[in-house]
Amino acid sequence: MGAKWLEVLKDVSPSVTRVLFLLNPENTAQWAGFAPVFETFGPTTGVRIVPGAVRDRDEVESVIDSFAREPDGGLLVPPDAITLVHQQLILRLAARHRLPAIYPYRAWAVNGGLLSYGIDVVDQFRRATSYINRILKGENPGDLPVQAPTEFKMVINLKAAKALGLDVPAALVARADEVIE
Repeated sequence: MGAKWLEVLKDVSPSVTRVLFLLNPENTAQWAGFAPVFETFGPTTGVRIVPGAVRDRDEVESVIDSFAREPDGGLLVPPDAITLVHQQLILRLAARHRLPAIYPYRAWAVNGGLLSYGIDVVDQFRRATSYINRILKGENPGDLPVQAPTEFKMVINLKAAKALGLDVPAALVARADEVIE
């Protein structure tokens, strides 16, 4: 996902050269999973990833405010309890600082974010019901294979793009699963 997020963010805002990655320092597996992708893919896109540790509301505000002092920045918000709890604050700060941002779930774009690209949460719940059924019929949960997400959705908010002064490329709009006007 990390490479795809950078690609899409760079497509919508080619001037971005720095991207703030909000991370929960308590979720070390998250950064460990994304860091190698960012180290490999970041330089090929001309983007430097800046990890920003956030644990609470004050840190979210401080990290984004500090990052936004320099030009050509963007924001990458991964799925995490910290970012979800502070969704409205993050959206407001991204808009205030005119930071093009990519978010993990559709709800972020619906609530005013520039774009989201991530798993189809509805599909995940739909697929989980078959597992619940199998468990209720007596199968051992430990014997069931882990299922990776198969459905991914991109939502572009053109109103947010306009507010940021961005012209979303027609090719990217055509790839989107949903466009908010």
